[in-house]
Amino acid sequence: MTGSDTPRAGRITVLGAALAADHRGLIADADLVLGARRHLDAAGVPEGRALVLGPLAPALDAVAHAPTHARVVVLASGDPGFFGIVRVLAERFGPEALDVRPGTSSVAEAFARLGLPWDDAVVVSAHGRDPRTAFNVCRARRKTAVLTAPGAGPAEIGAALLAVPGVERRLVVASDLGGPAERVEQVTPAEAAARDWPGVHVVLCLAADGSGVGAMRALAGAADGADGADGADGADGGWALPEDAFDHRDSMVTKAEIRALALARLGPRLGELVWDIGAGSGSVAVECARLGAAVVAVERAEDGVRRVRTNARAHGVDVSVVHGSAPGALAGLPAPDAVFVGGGGADLPDVVAACAARARRTVVVTLAALDRVPAVRAALLAAGFTAEGVQLSAARLAPLPGEVSRLAATNPVFVLWGTRIPVRHLRVVDPSGDSL
Repeated sequence: MTGSDTPRAGRITVLGAALAADHRGLIADADLVLGARRHLDAAGVPEGRALVLGPLAPALDAVAHAPTHARVVVLASGDPGFFGIVRVLAERFGPEALDVRPGTSSVAEAFARLGLPWDDAVVVSAHGRDPRTAFNVCRARRKTAVLTAPGAGPAEIGAALLAVPGVERRLVVASDLGGPAERVEQVTPAEAAARDWPGVHVVLCLAADGSGVGAMRALAGAADGADGADGADGADGGWALPEDAFDHRDSMVTKAEIRALALARLGPRLGELVWDIGAGSGSVAVECARLGAAVVAVERAEDGVRRVRTNARAHGVDVSVVHGSAPGALAGLPAPDAVFVGGGGADLPDVVAACAARARRTVVVTLAALDRVPAVRAALLAAGFTAEGVQLSAARLAPLPGEVSRLAATNPVFVLWGTRIPVRHLRVVDPSGDSL
């Protein structure tokens, strides 16, 4: 039923600060008061008028079937319009049925305790959501607030940060903000991972070196091009950057035209994890990080490892770098959403197969050798991916004497990509040819 079709129980007042002086009269006059047990007890709501919020569906049904002119009050924490109950109430009863009186959000309270602004922070909720999104945002961004949930509390966030090397963070764990048991602790990821944390409301994940507080900006939560101090989530300056934007050796860097298509197929975004295998200069890793993704770069050459780190620092992003060779170096890494595999030798099909076995969404491979294309396609198909590709050869304008130009060809490169096929779309065929 839509909001306009659903029976309404009169005005529904949503209080984000239940014990404020001007709210006590509303609570006392209400016919039905919904809230968590702690909110109902703190407000002194009698049992006959109280409904403890657990599963939302029965509570919403109770509101819908209350008498037409019943006065309903919903008790909430902080700002109920910020990852709170206002969304589901508005969807069920329509926003015009709501009288929302917000308090201060727990995120604002937590940053206030530290004396930090939070217009440059990314806020992610783990309630009823895949916790990997929160983990990846913490890896990618230097100022993140996580609204915690079972399976995505301080211990799990700490463990996720420890699972990738080189991402230095400190955690601020805030419990019962504004309440009698308020506690705000600063811990390392290792300390967080080793403890039990009951009753946590919000975790701030901050750069260990204190970076991430940039100049005044126009967009909250993401860099707007004014400073780029905490990673350019909007890719300030564009993407598919020219090769000279990266430190590289002997032109060993993925060319801009190839990188543009690879990025388009990878689709890096905030909340996801990307692997860059055989990272070289790290140009693809850095660009994925600039577009918001958490990134792990795997590189076997020691000078390549240093180069990836140099390029990440130069572009103001965090890239976790693993010194080793795939597929062996992939063991123990958190599973990626997308994988980029650059170049590769005779073991390239095995590397692609290992990556496809872990990737949730997409694998993109670039290679120069025509002879290896069939084996890479076969590896993608065998792993349950589609297998598509193109051969790209760009001709760039180059100056000639006399203020004229010529076309300078770049080396042709094959770009192959695969997208995981949902299980419901797979057909299993037995030797007789009948679908199972």
